[in-house]
Amino acid sequence: MALLYKADPVRGAIWQRLFATEAPEIDFRHWPDTGNPADIRYLAAWTVTPDLLASLPNLEVLFSTGAGVDQLDLTQVPDHIQVVRMVEPGITDGMVEYASFATLALHRHMLHYRKAQAEARWAPIKLVPAQDRRIGVMGLGNLGRAVLARLGSYGFPLSGWSRSPQQVEGVTCHAGAEAMPAFLAGCDILICLLPLTVETRGILCRKIFDLLPDGAALVNVGRGGHLVESDLLAALDAGKLSGAVLDVTEQEPLPADHPFWQHPAILLTPHIASMTQPETAARVLMGNIRQHRQGLAMLGTVARGRGY
Repeated sequence: MALLYKADPVRGAIWQRLFATEAPEIDFRHWPDTGNPADIRYLAAWTVTPDLLASLPNLEVLFSTGAGVDQLDLTQVPDHIQVVRMVEPGITDGMVEYASFATLALHRHMLHYRKAQAEARWAPIKLVPAQDRRIGVMGLGNLGRAVLARLGSYGFPLSGWSRSPQQVEGVTCHAGAEAMPAFLAGCDILICLLPLTVETRGILCRKIFDLLPDGAALVNVGRGGHLVESDLLAALDAGKLSGAVLDVTEQEPLPADHPFWQHPAILLTPHIASMTQPETAARVLMGNIRQHRQGLAMLGTVARGRGY
């Protein structure tokens, strides 16, 4: 029973050491040193090619080394191979920290104060209590629920939207396209934590922005493909939106001449909101492989029909 690792080599070295000491029953192999390809039942990778998959005749599970699978072309992965995304505490903790920072920065007008400081202006804005600032999260998976739990501790009124009905304690939940207008009408700060699928690509667009309250703000920590960038710029320049915190963009790295860099109402970070932590991720992977060997469900198994 062998696991082939094909991703960041630094993380791979950590994983190899941990597997040797904590899961010696799993033969950890570091690509391209595959040994006998017929031995490999598990593949941990960021991206794959059809040729790689075809070279592993007994592959049973493809583990994404990140929280998403949108970087994978699932149509190229044979149906008999299960696909599993990474669900581990380090990713969740990082996202909760970043979403809290972004929400509080917008809530406390930090984009305004950044501009005022650059212009040497003393320009205080009246404080809005947290209970009067409504937060909405698009995406009620593990990350969305964790972010909502933390933001609730500040006293923000919370709402959430997902494709299918969900129940989250302390959160007003909305589901489906028909519920989107009511959800958006109650969002002073909108946080996108959706997976990127055919259905969600371009979802952050003029239609959505027009349904938000005037002066609302956006946090995108999903994927760059969720956002129609020209629509965001138009909404900011028209004053429909007051600000945006963006950790992801359609093209990464962002070109030096892109208008996001210099826009005063945008706070931009280079896709660093959350990162897989090697030690905890390795142990989650060990646990998933053991679950699979026992015929049990694995954490983060992807439903092909949904794309996540």
